[in-house]
Amino acid sequence: MAGYYLEKSENWYHVRSNSLPARSHPVTSTIDDELNKLKAWEELSTSSSKAETICVGLSGLGDVYECVKDLLHLPSTQQALFQFPDQKWVSEVLDASVKLVDVCETTRDLLLQMKQSVQDLQSGLRRRKSTEESSLQFCINAFISARKKMKKDIVKGLEALKQMKNKLGSSPPIGIEDHLSMVARVLKQVCVITISIFHSLLTFMSVSMSKRKSSAWLLVLKFVHKEQISYEGNQNKNEVESVDAAIHAISKKISRKDCDIEKKVEKAKTRLDSLEVTIEDLESGLECMFRHLIQMRVTLLNILAY
Repeated sequence: MAGYYLEKSENWYHVRSNSLPARSHPVTSTIDDELNKLKAWEELSTSSSKAETICVGLSGLGDVYECVKDLLHLPSTQQALFQFPDQKWVSEVLDASVKLVDVCETTRDLLLQMKQSVQDLQSGLRRRKSTEESSLQFCINAFISARKKMKKDIVKGLEALKQMKNKLGSSPPIGIEDHLSMVARVLKQVCVITISIFHSLLTFMSVSMSKRKSSAWLLVLKFVHKEQISYEGNQNKNEVESVDAAIHAISKKISRKDCDIEKKVEKAKTRLDSLEVTIEDLESGLECMFRHLIQMRVTLLNILAY
């Protein structure tokens, strides 16, 4: 997946960037380049909600956090932070870092729940030949119910991300020396792009099984900034939507007492297998992000407490 990121990134340099202040170390130039790639990724993600796109973002974000680690270990960075520990942006970044850890943990739990529901449905479909259609519908209903239970935590996560983004953009650093200004800008930009990638991941998981949406769910979709993709014949469906379409097709066959259901079941099995692999890839990416977030927060706290 990292290779895919590098291959794609070669075509991303034409995107307009916000240049950082005067650079005192090569690591700042590297961070600038990596952030520009992720800004271009944001544009790509608006037209693709597939897991591969999110994995690309997580991979690129990991590269950024490696650069941030190098930046925070520079003596000039540590000296600047130690001399000006009470800047408002410092508390904002620290606050965002702990909240991002919370969102990351919640998202990992949600992925685990989704994987469990996928595995339960896979098991139900495999047992189909020895069960009645009513039992198959029961398994499908259990899958749908599990997905609906996830909505509350997804809504909370999206709302938390929105609040963080608004707060981080509220107080640009003014009147501080050049290197510290650069550090402030980088750390805030890193937090904002992390918010964007977590938002894409939560959105990926938030596809509703029902075409009818509650008013509360519509409020969340306004923040998503994407139209829901229809069930019929759209090649841009992500992995979750593809499973939903397959399950929806089986339910229609059952309700019509259609005997020709085997092809639909086999298609659902294939898509569920694909979704399970996708979830595991996302879990791996999130595990890396969790470690990066903890490391950045601990490093900042250690510098400020020195």
